[in-house]
Amino acid sequence: MPADYTSDKEIPAWRRTRYLVILMLFTGMANAYVMRTNMSVAIVAMVNHTAISDVDGDSDSSSQDGEFVWSYKLQGYILSSFFYGYVLTQIPFGLLIKYCGARHFLGWGMMINSVAAFFVPLSARSGGAIGLCVVRFIQGLGEGPIVPCSHSLLANWVPPEERSLAGAAVYAGAQFGTIVSMPLSGFLAHHGFDGGWPSIFYVFGMVSTVWCVLFIWLVPESPEASKHISEAERQHIVQAIWEAQPTEAGAKIPFWGIAKSPPFHAVLVAHAGQNYGYETLMTMLPTYMFRVMDVDIQANGVISSLPYLAMWLLAIAFGFLADCLIRRKCSVTIVRKLMNSLGQYGPAATLIAVGFVHHSLWLTCVVFVFGLGLNGAIYSGFKINHLDLSPRFAGFLISVTNCVANLVGLTAPMVAGHVIDQGPVVENWRIVFYISAGVFIFSASFYNIFGSGKQQW
Repeated sequence: MPADYTSDKEIPAWRRTRYLVILMLFTGMANAYVMRTNMSVAIVAMVNHTAISDVDGDSDSSSQDGEFVWSYKLQGYILSSFFYGYVLTQIPFGLLIKYCGARHFLGWGMMINSVAAFFVPLSARSGGAIGLCVVRFIQGLGEGPIVPCSHSLLANWVPPEERSLAGAAVYAGAQFGTIVSMPLSGFLAHHGFDGGWPSIFYVFGMVSTVWCVLFIWLVPESPEASKHISEAERQHIVQAIWEAQPTEAGAKIPFWGIAKSPPFHAVLVAHAGQNYGYETLMTMLPTYMFRVMDVDIQANGVISSLPYLAMWLLAIAFGFLADCLIRRKCSVTIVRKLMNSLGQYGPAATLIAVGFVHHSLWLTCVVFVFGLGLNGAIYSGFKINHLDLSPRFAGFLISVTNCVANLVGLTAPMVAGHVIDQGPVVENWRIVFYISAGVFIFSASFYNIFGSGKQQW
């Protein structure tokens, strides 16, 4: 630790290297969610809905019918296949990044995801649903490092008093990616080349590949490893993190302590509940808009992206508010629980309500926008809580919670698919929304009882 510590205030904000790291992580998270969510819109254009529908189709729907006859149940399995690969790489990377670093795992993992995207159209047309599931599984494997590696880089680069806003900014990239993915995917499905929907994967695959090259080139592992950071900023970051975590840097991961920790269990349950509710909406919202609200494929992408726009904007606002409260000496535990309550009870209430406003597209959009907007508060709630519990082991902690959460989350489109397969009527959609609302309520309540913002290890 250098003795001649220099204040961060001496550095112009635009020259602070950590802002570049945060920007690249934000665009990386956006990129990851583009690659994850584009299938939700593409599958609407890929499937022949008239052939699988149990109700009469109209001329508008038939004009948009695609080339594959896949039941709603099978669509649920296709949408879930990505997450089987995604969860497999969580804990291994969470363990490895402590010893090998996070930068290359993230960059090259996303490169695998990007290259695999080019094979989605070929796999669907040549291998059918099974071939498509295999390629989506490989994409999930490549995207697995994104969350644990992002958490590890945030722990290396962001001082404690900036973590709520920085974490919200990075993870709100998920919403930004969804905002970009859904309307652009709808546009490409309608106007793109090679039959429309394949162009979704070609275009986004190319953009993602470019991002991977830039990330590997521009982002260093830590302030100590950076060749371009100013000495003043390096000292500011290292000293701030060192003061918050004064114990020996080579400490081993406290597996038993983590396994029996109620605050960690609280984060785990909150994360699992969030993923179930969020994956239900992310994978099934375009289908709901098409089947129940009768929204055509091009407008579908735009309308389905509006809730994520609200979530992105409010996530930043909630992150700023949370950091302000912490700087004013408000308990970190109270701030995390307050934000998490807004982020999970709010969407639960709107999911219960949305099934009763299906007669109005305008009201349906308002309810979804309001609910997912409030959901943005979770990034200043449980999502950044791993860094409170242990900055050093944050990458491992989130790899465990993210693995379990995605195992739970991958069941969401399958459960929805089974329910909707009985008939794509609003009564069955209400069941889907009630299940997600109940999961949100349980996970938020568990977190409020056992959660903590105090450092544990």
